Amino acid sequence: MKEKYIKNLFYLAGAVNILGTLTLSRFFTNESLVQIDPTIISSSGLILIIVWGLAFLATSNHYQKNRWIVGVFALEKTTYVAMWCYWYFTKDYTLKSLFDLDFMTGFFYATFGLNDLLFLCFFCYIFFKKFDQ
Repeated sequence: MKEKYIKNLFYLAGAVNILGTLTLSRFFTNESLVQIDPTIISSSGLILIIVWGLAFLATSNHYQKNRWIVGVFALEKTTYVAMWCYWYFTKDYTLKSLFDLDFMTGFFYATFGLNDLLFLCFFCYIFFKKFDQ
């Protein structure tokens, strides 16, 4: 994978975390988002998602020299994928009922596990990639 694409994927990871969270939480006013799973998606949890996005952006131009932090990113994504899987298979809601309740809430819960899985694969790729230094 070319360096330009790798940097752009770091930017995309950051943008998805920051802009996606701000948009789908309606700048922290979407109460149904938090009520569905207040353990993971609390107000402070949403802020931490944004902080992770800032970390992805901060690493984008220096990922070759920060292999271990990229490993931490992979671990963070593994955690969110596991939490989403647990939520998905034990939830009291259907995705349709979440979309009926609120489109943005439904979209958030329908996609956050898949999004994190895709970026988990990306961060693992970068972590195990050999760089000429």
